[in-house]
Amino acid sequence: MKPSTFVLLLATVVLAGSPAAAERHMMQPLVPVDKLVEARALKSPLPNSQEIVAKGKAIYDGKGGCFNCHGTDGGGNGPAAAKMNPAPRNFRHHGFWRHRTEGEIFWVIKYGSPGTSMIGFGPVLSDEEMWSVIQYERTFSGGHGQGRMGRGEGMGPMMGSGGGEHRGRRGGMGE
Repeated sequence: MKPSTFVLLLATVVLAGSPAAAERHMMQPLVPVDKLVEARALKSPLPNSQEIVAKGKAIYDGKGGCFNCHGTDGGGNGPAAAKMNPAPRNFRHHGFWRHRTEGEIFWVIKYGSPGTSMIGFGPVLSDEEMWSVIQYERTFSGGHGQGRMGRGEGMGPMMGSGGGEHRGRRGGMGE
């Protein structure tokens, strides 16, 4: 085997086994480009309240089964996550909330995310239940990165070199 072929093969094996290969970039939209305007226009009809958060938690942990992939702590580390490529989104990461609207998140819950294991829950959950789950999922952020959430602005600028590179730690609150 030629040295250049060996280096290319080694790099492929190393990258394929890295967490970066298994998780889509945090800044990458979850909604197909041709649906972004529609998704970003969606707004929750529910008031922000602890009652709605509690309903969302019950659905996340129960009927919705969200914890199976996203984990009980929202870190993308549920029991089914290890077999998924790309990995489920980490709701604890501030970048997840900072660079998309609540409408985009709703759209993905309802219709799924092409190219991932995220299926659409439209046939299983009502719109109100999906909005409740989003309120609960927001609690995983620890109050970080909710600047664009719900304002219809969608993803922010890429923030120059290295701006979207931080992936945070799975399961840690210090992100």
